[in-house]
Amino acid sequence: MIIPKTEYTEGKITIDLTGPQGNAFVLLATAEGLAKRLLQYDDKEIEELLAEMRASYYENLIETFDRHFGEFVILLR
Repeated sequence: MIIPKTEYTEGKITIDLTGPQGNAFVLLATAEGLAKRLLQYDDKEIEELLAEMRASYYENLIETFDRHFGEFVILLR
């Protein structure tokens, strides 16, 4: 779920896309860790996810992240 920073967010992991956590490399590393721990992806599934995130522009990266982890993570713009 991607929401403005001003909205209330409790009970989920939050990532501020306008700060250091919003860096593409940080998001890729976070996605890798969450895929292992929360979704129990195997190495092949993780590499496919990361390749999809890297395949295009930054907006694609965060949309892909949100599609996979939106249930657990709120992205703040």
